[in-house]
Amino acid sequence: APHLKKTAGCIINITDIHAGRPLKNHTVYSIAKAGLVMLTKSLARELGPEVRVNAVAPGAILWPERELDEIVKQRIVSGTALKRQGEPGDVALAVLFLIRDGNYISGEVITVDGGRGLSD
Repeated sequence: APHLKKTAGCIINITDIHAGRPLKNHTVYSIAKAGLVMLTKSLARELGPEVRVNAVAPGAILWPERELDEIVKQRIVSGTALKRQGEPGDVALAVLFLIRDGNYISGEVITVDGGRGLSD
C-alpha cells in the first residue's frame, strides 16, 4: 500500500454477482466473494484518500467449468434486461472506467450483468 499511496493508485477487485445473491450448492464461493466485497469497502476507508478501492462484479460472462446445457444458459440469458451474454471486454471496460475516469469513486462495486440483478 505505501507505493499505491505515493502514486495515488487504485485497487480493482473482481468479485461476482453471487456475492449478494448466493449461488445454490456454491456456499464457500459465495462467501468468499461476499468477503471480497467487504474487503473492498474496508480498504477504501483505510487507504483513502490516497488510494481508491473498488470492485467489478460480472454476471453471465463466461460459463462455469462444468458444462451447462443450452436450456439452462438460455434461461440465464433471458433473465437479463439486455437479453444477451456478456463478454470479457464488458468487464474490462468497467475496470478501465474505474481506473481512468473513476476519480471520485471508492468503495463501490460495479455490477456488469446485463441487468440480470433487476429480475425477480
